[in-house]
Amino acid sequence: MNSQVGSLVASRLTDLTNEAGRRLTELLRRTSLARVPGPLGVSGPPARLLLGEMGEFTARRRSSPAFPVAERPQPVMLLPGFFSHPRRMRPMHDALEQAGHLVDDWGLGFNLGPTPENFAYLLRRVERLAGIHGAPIALVGWSLGGLFAREIACRQPEQVARVITMGTPFSGDPHANNAWRAYHFVTGRAVDDPPFELDGSPKPPVPTVALWSPRDGVIHPRSAAGWPHERDRAVALRCTHLGFAFDPKAIAEVLRQLDSEH
Repeated sequence: MNSQVGSLVASRLTDLTNEAGRRLTELLRRTSLARVPGPLGVSGPPARLLLGEMGEFTARRRSSPAFPVAERPQPVMLLPGFFSHPRRMRPMHDALEQAGHLVDDWGLGFNLGPTPENFAYLLRRVERLAGIHGAPIALVGWSLGGLFAREIACRQPEQVARVITMGTPFSGDPHANNAWRAYHFVTGRAVDDPPFELDGSPKPPVPTVALWSPRDGVIHPRSAAGWPHERDRAVALRCTHLGFAFDPKAIAEVLRQLDSEH
């Protein structure tokens, strides 16, 4: 009996040791991936703008102004940015809802990067919501959430009314931002090595609007604004990258774009 117990304990210790070894190996791999040098001549916004983003974590939220009632109420899905939770977009969610839109979040909690599983889930979710509402869904994606939105629209354009991206790095080199090292570490993959094959279209086949800001401290403005063949319209706002989720200027512009015929 004691021999059996001893064998079980030894086996368990071996399993724990092996698991700890695997975790350490993966940690070291991700750390190394996050430290690879970026391409020459490619960079994100200057450090002073990135430091400006830090203040958003401690800034006291001001009450939002009253927004006009939507002229074209419609179903909308909000997709959060990288390493963000839908709660960060609650001010926008509430404002859109109060304006008369039918608002859902993406249903996945924290955005920890793309995987084949979570992308397949989003495709099913958009299809289900379009069926429930009897109308295509407007996708509003913040930062990485906007990349999800654009790809969903490329795959299922009949179920997507329009795409509005906010500070989304859809254009140019994927290293032209200050978040790619964090992305490497958290996801375990390089920004130029997506976990599934992308559609490859330069623009989703639905009305596509890119909101960008010259004050963005995370994403290079050119990456978020894109070129004419990559979106239908680009609109400049003066807010931080984090501010896209709650700044009244960003909320007002999203409402305006939702009311636009194109």
